[in-house]
Amino acid sequence: MLTAPAPAARLPDPYRNESKVLGALLTPLGGLDWREAVRIARPWVQAVRDKPAPFWAMESLLREYPISSAEGLALMRLAEALLRVPDAETAIALTADQLGKAEFDAGSGGPHKMLASLLKRLGAQTVVAATVRAIQLLGRQFVLGRSIAEAMGEASAARKHQPALRFSYDMLGEGARTEADAQRYLASYLNAIHAIAGNRTAAAPEAADGISIKLSALFSRYEDAQRERVFAELLPRVWQLIEPAARANINLAIDAEESDRLELSLDVFEALAARIAHDFPQWRGFGLAVQAYQTRALEVVDEVARSARRHGLRFMVRLVKGAYWDGEIKRAQEQGLAGYPVFTHKHHTDISYLACARALVGNSDVIYPQFATHNAGTIAAILQMGRSNDAKFELQRLHGMGEGIYREVMKGSGVPVRVYAPVGEHRDLLAYLVRRLLENGANSSFVHQLADEHVDVDALLASPLTPAAAPGMPSPLALYGSGRANSKGVDLAVIAERELLRMAVERTRVESIRVASADEVSATMARLHEGAPAWNATPLAQRTAVLRRAADALEARLPEFCGLLVKEAHKTLGDCVAEVREAVDFCRYYADQAEQRLAPQTLPGPTGESNELHLHGRGVFVCISPWNFPLAIFAGQVVAALVAGNTVAAKPAEQTPAVAQRMVALLHDAGVPRDALALLHGPGETVGAALVADARTAGVCFTGSTAVAKIINRTLAAKDGAIVPLIAETGGINAMIVDSTALPEQVVDAVVQSAFRSAGQRCSALRLLCVHESVADGVIEMIRGALKELQVGDPALLATDVGPLIDKEAFEGIASHVARLRREAVLIGEARAPAGANNVVAPIAFEIARIAELKQEIFGPVLHVVRWGGDVGAVIAQINALGYGLTLGIQTRIDSRALRLAHAARIGNVYVNRNMIGAVVGVQPFGGEGLSGTGPKAGGPHYLYRFCAEQTLTINTAAAGGNVALLAGFTAPVAGT
Repeated sequence: MLTAPAPAARLPDPYRNESKVLGALLTPLGGLDWREAVRIARPWVQAVRDKPAPFWAMESLLREYPISSAEGLALMRLAEALLRVPDAETAIALTADQLGKAEFDAGSGGPHKMLASLLKRLGAQTVVAATVRAIQLLGRQFVLGRSIAEAMGEASAARKHQPALRFSYDMLGEGARTEADAQRYLASYLNAIHAIAGNRTAAAPEAADGISIKLSALFSRYEDAQRERVFAELLPRVWQLIEPAARANINLAIDAEESDRLELSLDVFEALAARIAHDFPQWRGFGLAVQAYQTRALEVVDEVARSARRHGLRFMVRLVKGAYWDGEIKRAQEQGLAGYPVFTHKHHTDISYLACARALVGNSDVIYPQFATHNAGTIAAILQMGRSNDAKFELQRLHGMGEGIYREVMKGSGVPVRVYAPVGEHRDLLAYLVRRLLENGANSSFVHQLADEHVDVDALLASPLTPAAAPGMPSPLALYGSGRANSKGVDLAVIAERELLRMAVERTRVESIRVASADEVSATMARLHEGAPAWNATPLAQRTAVLRRAADALEARLPEFCGLLVKEAHKTLGDCVAEVREAVDFCRYYADQAEQRLAPQTLPGPTGESNELHLHGRGVFVCISPWNFPLAIFAGQVVAALVAGNTVAAKPAEQTPAVAQRMVALLHDAGVPRDALALLHGPGETVGAALVADARTAGVCFTGSTAVAKIINRTLAAKDGAIVPLIAETGGINAMIVDSTALPEQVVDAVVQSAFRSAGQRCSALRLLCVHESVADGVIEMIRGALKELQVGDPALLATDVGPLIDKEAFEGIASHVARLRREAVLIGEARAPAGANNVVAPIAFEIARIAELKQEIFGPVLHVVRWGGDVGAVIAQINALGYGLTLGIQTRIDSRALRLAHAARIGNVYVNRNMIGAVVGVQPFGGEGLSGTGPKAGGPHYLYRFCAEQTLTINTAAAGGNVALLAGFTAPVAGT
């Protein structure tokens, strides 16, 4: 039986202090003689430089076209995209876009002239065909074969020259997005295992060829949040692969994944090991990869060794340096984590690698170490370790890389070498190839420096064993430099952190908030009006200090507010964390902005005169916020108005007053006077209307529907007295344009997040997907499959992707729209809703015929898909014609096309090759135009000005007898000169 172990933290905190981690890693390396490693490695390096690799080898390519150059970047971008483009027109546009940036021939008179000449002389299609062929040839250098049979044939040919070579076949492809993807990868792995088993010649799995499998390819939801499904659905699939591999006595390794899946991967590995110990106790071919760039790598090695001893097995462990460093860094920064799960200096990864190597060699009774590296110094150090322990191990290299170094290593070391060999169609190699180019082409990489003869051999082989005094980059919480702190987040993959949220949700009770009467509205407005002069006179430094105290308090109470958001607003845990963080960011950002922009400014002028510009509050600002972001938008409106010197009448959405009340109480505790901020709860038709119409209202800040914004605008315009400003952020019919250069997997990830996260109840959510006709069938099929994988239900559960709509009224409106689409459009696919759930609309997608069919915003998890062809500029024109202008997504690898579309779009926020939601305060200022709002953008540098009135103070300083300062500095000319 395959049984799931209970979730438990097997490893230490992934965000530990890097210096402390390194201290523990260096201790076991005290006996390593790096000078001896240099002595061993120097002849290898010199031999490679004396006899360079052929042109297509990685080292030569990097020497000719380093990725830091325009030529190298163009080559990488073309390799990533061109082979998957089915239509000639787009292929020509992509080739022209990328080659036009690079000067591959300095004597050609410039890149654009060279390209224009080529296109004219040879014809565009001929140039593209030649480029495609060149990329296919490039791909052949890094992919052993397009099928397992072809790859095995190439392996046999290679063994004629190097009989000791072993191979581990890696079936190329992205992680699965659908069940169909997973089944296709499963079949591919099974086919390969049977082929390898049928060709097996070695008796022991250590000496046999084998296969590497990726768990995320076998199950589309391979993530900690879906733990129950992982063990129910993924484990049996992996066992289908293990069983024939074990019977054939070949080796099967589980590839590494990102750090947030590490604990889950170890649990999966442990469950499989327990079954292997029962069914195949003599098999020694099961293993996994360990990434040395992770700060917990050494603990992973120790855990695997304990598991082997516990089950009486011997595992194969492939030690790699790691392939997703930039992604790990970005994730930690975006989520505001306490630190990085990876080392921030490359040579710190080298230290970790050597420490893990020492541990693997020291556990060689239960582990067969496999050292994957192209670094000559690292290889030499490993040979030292192995000889001192008399351990059996192997070295590994990637197919198409490091051949020169290993040519020299294999001459005299006697250590077996295995080639990690990608297998797949050329179109599947794109992401893999670019990742390899990025890894090995980075300026700090050994492969790059090996190809650079300007790098001295001593510098190339310098000891990595001296830790840097400081991290290689600021903490994720210091992302914004010396200014405001990044808001602190929660890693839901860490058991201890998500347990705090679970407990908070469990103990949360939503308090009832009293509806304000008409008399109370009037009295409150009077009190706020009277309090306005005193609050406006409060020094700016004191007002900004209040906001910063509020930010710190809110950050400290994140679990409490998350619990309230789950219970009152029906938000999922991930959305709750993001919303609290956004509210914290608003407080800190507007405090900073106020200090920079609202302080008095001295202006130039003639002598004898001073001129100063002063900004001050307008009076009482009415802030009306929505239920979809009842904390973040509520807080953003209120603190912006307050820091500008206004008093605030805050009216939250009827559905979510408890969240707002809790935030108001927090602001009062932070130092906002009670006669400067008051909450007034009640229906928009009564309380909201009364606030807007009140004669004491000096400004209105509103987020909500376009229809209500127009009503507010008319009310303000009809009032006697001063012209009252309105800041309105409303909805949108937000579109995403996908052309045939886009990577379908990335597109579907962005679509699912943008259209269905938060049950589609975001004003920025994707409503209209415009896909090029040449790739539409494939993208639509992938969306259909991805919809089936979404988990719909209770937002308090970690596994839930999509919760209910806010209330019955919203449910009935979306349900009615879906019913109409079922009659008039073509159903693409839908998720499965749990039986008996209240107000739940399962995510659903329809294909419609024309962009113009979508006439209004649909505020729920409903996606409309339309195909396009011909001029993409016409698509933007049709989107602009809808009248909304909030968010736009563009998915293309043609950089000039992305910029052209963005400039043509009358849209506030444009996102290229990513999702369209989750604008970050101060990073992506948010707001639209047309039917989508008035501006200025929330979370941007112009926002606070709209809450202010301006006064220019001019003083004639020379009024009493002249400009004394000027006269005092005047010197009369000397007589006779």
